Parts: sequence; structure tokens; C-alpha cells
Amino acid sequence: MQNSDVVILGAGAAGLMCAIEAGRRGRSVLVLDHAERIGKKILISGGGRCNFTNIHSRAESFLSSNPHFAKSALARFTPADFIALLEKHRIPYHEKTLGQLFCDRSAQDIVNMLDRECRDAGVRIATGVKIERVERVEETGNNRRFIVHTSTGSFRAASVVVATGGLSIPKMGATGLGYQIAEQFGLNIVACRPALVPLVFNPQDHERWCDLSGLSTEVIAAAETSKRPVRFREKMLITHRGLSGPAILQASSYWQPGKPIELDLAPEINVLASLLASTSRRDRTAALAALRNVLPTRFAERWLAVSPPAGWSNTALEKYERDLHGWRLVPAGTEGYAKAEVTAGGVDTAELDAKTMESRRVPGLYFIGEVVDVTGWLGGYNFQWAWASGASAGRVA
Repeated sequence: MQNSDVVILGAGAAGLMCAIEAGRRGRSVLVLDHAERIGKKILISGGGRCNFTNIHSRAESFLSSNPHFAKSALARFTPADFIALLEKHRIPYHEKTLGQLFCDRSAQDIVNMLDRECRDAGVRIATGVKIERVERVEETGNNRRFIVHTSTGSFRAASVVVATGGLSIPKMGATGLGYQIAEQFGLNIVACRPALVPLVFNPQDHERWCDLSGLSTEVIAAAETSKRPVRFREKMLITHRGLSGPAILQASSYWQPGKPIELDLAPEINVLASLLASTSRRDRTAALAALRNVLPTRFAERWLAVSPPAGWSNTALEKYERDLHGWRLVPAGTEGYAKAEVTAGGVDTAELDAKTMESRRVPGLYFIGEVVDVTGWLGGYNFQWAWASGASAGRVA
């Protein structure tokens, strides 16, 4: 049976960053992953260019049952810290909209960098290894508190770090292993759900809109929360089943089944201003022309057909304007984990030390990355949480 100071379950973003930090401290580190290669989700992210962080990362950009939990880790490892690592390896990158940073070439650059840093820190990585169970033992003499049983043998460790990810994208190998380990050791789990995920129309809206699949327009999407609506101004995409695009994915993380989402189809634009200013030209043709100035032509035509003005008076047109800025619809559901970019919910943050990510119940057991009840916005935030939570655990495990 092999001995290690730290065994990390998962060779994704969080696990590899944790390994680097622990290895730099002189700890003997072993990373185990069931996949045949490391960083599989990194490689497919950002269209293959990896949106590796967001320069605006802050705790307010993350969902959690404890909205303050992420502050400590995010302060300890910032976007600037990850950028410094890229620049050390001379990896070119660029900023897109809203603070999103991408590799110029390929996400493979990020995986290669992490692999090199692991090797330089003396980290051992074993892929193609199925984790069977984690056993807690009491061997205080040599401080080996856990045995990790796998398809290729068993490994003793002083610390075990669970970096197994969430349930999203099961075709990439996602499993509920991390949650099972947490429950085994008595930790509470906040109910999981798909997040950053397309929404599915109810039957009536499907019939009205889905033949416009492929149309995109800028909107403000809002979902109700217990405190206030959360609003995102980005593109919305009509799909063959419902709605997607950045604005919808963002709102989906906050959406609750049975509740509406609200869409402003013309942010900061008074669409019918010309009709209201005219006393002679108020008819369907003028209304369609006004809508076409703001919306894709086919969407404008459909909107007018599905929801014509109640009349041409100032009162009727003013209500029609309000409707354009407050389209409320109740989705039938989401596209599920198969299309979700991340999993919301997870290991309850009340169970973990915010500075170290260590279990409060089980010394030496850590949870990092997506398996924890911390979920970022779209646009590099979830990678930043992976780097930050991984670094926090790696500096003490």
C-alpha cells in the first residue's frame, strides 16, 4: 500500500491547483482521476480556448447558501495570481466582453501549464483510476488518517481532498462521487440542480416560438430571488426547445421551477416612440417598422402576430411598450445536467472552513471546486473559484 501526505480525488482545475500548492510545500501528493487524461473539462471550455478567469471576480458573482463564504478563498488567490502563472509560462491570452479572459491559442496551453507545474512540484498523477471508497482510519503514529481504495490499489494519506466536480455534463464522466463521500462522513448537502443551463418552453410557448430557432437578440433577463430580481444584459438565443444564450444561462442559475423569468426585449430603447409622437400614422405597418428597428425581423413579425397592441391610443401603446420590456414566461424546466455548464448546490459551506476548505467534522478531509455549494456566473467565474478553493486547500493540506 502506497503512502502519501495528500491524495487528491480529481484532476480537474481545482484538483490540479491544489496539487501544485501542496507539492510546493514539500508534501508528497498523489492525484487520482477516473478519466484517461487530466483536465478534460478545461479542454472543452470556452469553445476550446478556456475562459480561465474573470477580472471582475468577487463574492457577489457567486451563488451559495452562504453568500460570504467565497470571499476568503477569492481574496487569497485572485485573477491576477492566475494571470501571473500564465505569464510565467508565456501563454498568450486576451480579454473579451465583461472581463472574460481566454487563451489566444488553445485550452491545451492551460492543461500543459498545470501539468508542468505539478511535475515541477513533485506531484504524482494517476489517470484511469476508479475511486471505490474512502476509509477513515486512526493511525496517529504516522498521521495516516485515510485509506483511499481504488481499482488499482489502496493508498494511505494524511489528507484527502475531494475535487470530483459536480453532476454537469455526464458524458464527460461526471458522477456524484464527491457528494457520496461527503454524506458518508456526515456532511450536509445542499440540494443540487443544473445551473448555467438552457431553459425549455412550456407547450404554448414552444408552439409560438420554436420555429424561430437560431434567432438571437440582446435582452435583459431577470429571475426572481428571495431578496431581489437578478438581472443580466447579454444575448438571448431561441432554440428548438426553448431559450439559451448568455443572458438565459445566467438567469437559469437563479430560476426556480414554476416561477417566471422576465425579459426586456429592448434594453434602454423606447421602441414605440415614433408612433407615440405621431398623430396620423398609427397602424400595424408602423408598429412592425418600429419593432424591426430593434428586434430580428422574423421575431418582430411573430411578436406582433402573437401579441398585437390592444389599440392605437396612447394608453394602449404605452402598455405595449411596457410589455416589450417585461415579457414574462414560465419555463417548463431546463435542459438538465446534460447541457448544464455547472452544478448549483453541493457540500454545505457551513460544513467547511472558509480559509482552508477543510471539513469541520473530519480533520484532514477537504472539499474544493464545483462539489462545494458555490456556483459562479458565466464567464470565467467558476474557473476562478476552482483555482482559489484549490489553492486554499493546497496551502494547508
